[in-house]
Amino acid sequence: MAAHDRQHHRPGPQPGRRRKRGTHKEGFGRSRGGFTSKIHARADGQGRLLGFVLTGGQASDYEAVPDLFDLDVRKPRLMLADKGYDGDEVRQSLLVHGVLPVIPPRSNRREPIACDFQSYKDRNRIERMFNRLKQFRRIATRYDKTAKSFLAFLNLTAAKIWLLSFVNRP
Repeated sequence: MAAHDRQHHRPGPQPGRRRKRGTHKEGFGRSRGGFTSKIHARADGQGRLLGFVLTGGQASDYEAVPDLFDLDVRKPRLMLADKGYDGDEVRQSLLVHGVLPVIPPRSNRREPIACDFQSYKDRNRIERMFNRLKQFRRIATRYDKTAKSFLAFLNLTAAKIWLLSFVNRP
């Protein structure tokens, strides 16, 4: 059996296994940028972190929306998101849950959907929140191999950002 495996020079699963084991369980995935992961976050109106969902780099943004709404925080009135979250299913599920989607339509959409761009201007708080997260080198480079340890450090970082909101207040 071992001689047969050495004769054929192609990648495959280990002998006795039906599938390749991978790091998809750890929130890694192949994308154009390489072997990466995506952080999907929920934040309050002030840009403070409320919760995270970790997906692979190749995963679509709108696949994380159900997990974001399963987080144990109060229901928002608006969902500010970028074009990556634009999808009919996402919009319908948000409206069913009583959340108004503020998502600009993708450029390839056949029937453009109206977007409240005045409210969408507040999304820069979310971008600044991600900027504060990425100032921590461990988050920006993802040194952690397991999703559990990476999410734990994300939570520590979120706590530090929250503390800055309460320290030295008059």
